[in-house]
Amino acid sequence: MLMIHRLAASADPTVEEMPLELDLDGRKRSRHRLALPDGRELGWALNPGDMLHAGDRFAADDGSRFVVVAAAEPVLRITAAAAVSLTRAAYHLGNRHIPVEVGDGYLAIRPDPVLRDMLDQLGVQVVDASAAFEPESGAYGGGHRHGHDATFADDHALAQAVFRRHQPNLSPLRDPHDR
Repeated sequence: MLMIHRLAASADPTVEEMPLELDLDGRKRSRHRLALPDGRELGWALNPGDMLHAGDRFAADDGSRFVVVAAAEPVLRITAAAAVSLTRAAYHLGNRHIPVEVGDGYLAIRPDPVLRDMLDQLGVQVVDASAAFEPESGAYGGGHRHGHDATFADDHALAQAVFRRHQPNLSPLRDPHDR
């Protein structure tokens, strides 16, 4: 099985890259194994919590190059005539802690009949679509966390660094998880 590793380099037009078309679930998996069209198996192991994004590039141990492509998948595309209506919809969706893609004049979520009913009641336009789904990863880039998992310390440290940068003369509150 070929193993791939993340590349930081930008695209090299002289090197052929095979597209890896993955939906959101495939891009969120830190460990993945898939069959390539030519019959070879490809796998990767990322750090837990890392997520692949469209345009990420990899090289396999045999030198083969790959580029991640966000596959089209079912989504609800949400628009509104007034910005305040779309903002209200974003607030209510965020309050439910679901993945939301924020685009220029639209929001996108995975299909959900209960959320669709809520959005209809808010008066926004909701249409079924098939599109690449790239939801926001969270304010500090770490995704959805509630402060009770093992990875909370990283997010907390980053939030405290931001606080100190903006409020250098104030002490942040003590973390209740520190003993």
